[in-house]
Amino acid sequence: MSKPSRVLDLSTPASGSAGWPALAAATEHLDPPFAVLDRGALARNAHDLVARASGLPIRLATKSVRSRAVIDAALALEGFRGVLAFTLPEALWLAESIDDVLLGYPTVDRGAIATLATDERLAARVTLMVDALEQLDCIDAVVPPERRPEIRVAIELDASWRSRLLGHVGSRRSPVHEPGEAAELAAAILRRPGFRLVGMMAYEGQIAGVQDAPPGRPVAGAALRAIQRRSADELRERRAAAVAAVRAIAELEFINGGGTGSLELTRRDASVTEVAAGSGLFGPTLFDGYSRFRPAPAAAFALAVVRAPAPDIVTVLGGGWIASGPPGADRVPTPVWPEGLRMLAREGAGEVQTPLTGPGARELRIGDRVWFRHAKAGEVSEHVDAFVVVDGDRVIGAVPTYRGEGRAFL
Repeated sequence: MSKPSRVLDLSTPASGSAGWPALAAATEHLDPPFAVLDRGALARNAHDLVARASGLPIRLATKSVRSRAVIDAALALEGFRGVLAFTLPEALWLAESIDDVLLGYPTVDRGAIATLATDERLAARVTLMVDALEQLDCIDAVVPPERRPEIRVAIELDASWRSRLLGHVGSRRSPVHEPGEAAELAAAILRRPGFRLVGMMAYEGQIAGVQDAPPGRPVAGAALRAIQRRSADELRERRAAAVAAVRAIAELEFINGGGTGSLELTRRDASVTEVAAGSGLFGPTLFDGYSRFRPAPAAAFALAVVRAPAPDIVTVLGGGWIASGPPGADRVPTPVWPEGLRMLAREGAGEVQTPLTGPGARELRIGDRVWFRHAKAGEVSEHVDAFVVVDGDRVIGAVPTYRGEGRAFL
């Protein structure tokens, strides 16, 4: 692991965010657009994740961060161990300094596979995710087993709930759902030369990634919590059976589960040896509607007011930093400071301009800035070269994003 940046020392827990007025005052000399990390809020969130994991190591999900400085800062804390990468080129890049990199998704990147398969050091540090034998075929087609070091692989178990009433509840990920299917795939991997089965993963997106207390929707929240309880009970029993079936024929180093939104629930599953989390560090708006925890808003971005087309409307430059997932209002950035601002329903967040209205708009002038929170975590890193780091009411430095290091993986 690289030495953590001094400006992102997270070792001391903090009470939370410095607050929007403090962030605005600290950065008034900067020209928007820019993004900010609040060191105190980031530290508070990191320690909260560790507390919620209750002793299980947290594997950091890098897609929810996309800044090596932030990754290094988190890994320097007791309670974090290893990373969950999202592409093989990213995994290889991180493995130059991190010795435990799990790829969270299957890969067919031939160039990256060739790099992995011809470097014993990288092959010892990176574990690939598989859920079908065809994925092994892709690797063998690039470099046959007799010409490469052993490739570490893990099986992804489908964590979705197949409800009789609701149908498929959860992410469409692995086809490996039943314990017998996991054992069958494990046995086939063990018969394949050039591969070593070292782990399993099951990401319960329907629990970890869905708000169970959406603001202003109490009835929907109650229904979601009931669905999540049923799903968690079903998964706990099925995952334990799948892990036992695979462990009966293979020695596994880890069983990964969870996500920021489900750490305390996944922690109760005795078959899980580590949990994954990442978004909870930044505290985006999609985590405002959870009943079990509330991260501090550690990441935000500022845009400049460049127009005032009406007395109660101002327009900022940029703003269309839309989050992935089902299109909807909850995927749009939220103006949070000054208070009393909202987007126009007919325009929303635009690529190059975003009109804002509401009581707060009347107080803004051309040249002022508006602060936004992103709906998700790591995606904001794709829009800026660096995060300005603020501690209290002062800027203490800046750390590059992947983009700032010239990297764009997906």
